[in-house]
Amino acid sequence: MSSSMQDLIPQLDIGSTFGALFIGVIIAAILFGLSNVQAFVYFQTHRGTGITFYKLVVIGLWMLNALHLALIIHCVYYYLVINYTNIGALTEVVWSFQLQVVIDVFIICGVHLLYVYRIWIVSKGRSRTLAITAGTIIILGSGVAAIVLIWAIYQSNLISELIKFQWSTYMTLSTITFVDIVIASSLCYLLATSRTGFSSTDSLITKLIVYIINTGSLTSICSMGAMITCAVMPKNFIFLGIEFLLAKLYVNSYFALLNAPHYLRANADTNNPYQFHNHHGVYRPELHIGASQDEELKASRKDVFSHLDDEMVHPSRSVMRPIGVTMEMNSFSSAR
Repeated sequence: MSSSMQDLIPQLDIGSTFGALFIGVIIAAILFGLSNVQAFVYFQTHRGTGITFYKLVVIGLWMLNALHLALIIHCVYYYLVINYTNIGALTEVVWSFQLQVVIDVFIICGVHLLYVYRIWIVSKGRSRTLAITAGTIIILGSGVAAIVLIWAIYQSNLISELIKFQWSTYMTLSTITFVDIVIASSLCYLLATSRTGFSSTDSLITKLIVYIINTGSLTSICSMGAMITCAVMPKNFIFLGIEFLLAKLYVNSYFALLNAPHYLRANADTNNPYQFHNHHGVYRPELHIGASQDEELKASRKDVFSHLDDEMVHPSRSVMRPIGVTMEMNSFSSAR
């Protein structure tokens, strides 16, 4: 019996080690199902647009997400089923565990690059300093963290050797948390400085900011949770079970942001306060507002969602006219 096995057996707690991985796989499968719903909603709301860049992105992320789930399922199956009575196998790092880290890194870096593109689009028409600075930080941070983690995981052939490379886990998780903060703060700043003073469009911008903060918070909380559990409980696999969820949260958060225009447009149509009724040829306005002004208000609200291909907001300044308020707002453009 090898010395690594002798060190492992006295302190092996199946519940907090491989049991934690099993629970992580179950929750990851649930999140994968949620991403399926998100992808379905996206394709349903973009029917008839042909093959576009963002449709390919959704397909690519879905395939990587499915592959990641298959790998972590194989990892747990290998330890808990195939080697049910083989204690020696529990000391080895199975190939599927190493490969799932690579897929995990690809998903996270891919989503980060897509956010860099979004920051670039939303900064159109203004100084690119913020976009270039944020993009450089995001690309360098994600790239360095990915290389370090992949290198470290393929240096570990035994589970006991993973402890020697815990510094790579701390570095990677802290870096992607910082990158998430940079992405969220950059997008929120660009959106906040795009306010027009018109309440309906400002409300849409506020909702977008809330979407960005919520999706960024989910991934950051997961990363910090894995980092804290790794530091507090380094001899169990609870932090690995949490890491299994990270890729799923990134995919779900990005799909949710892609679907944000659909939800916001539905709310805008449902909550439209300007209702006019024409029954039996009699025109009866509920509010004292001119018909031409109401049409322009409706048109301006429609313009908010007129270009759904970028899923970005880039409003121009509104212009006051005698008959009402008109505004041009190129929002969520080019996401199809």
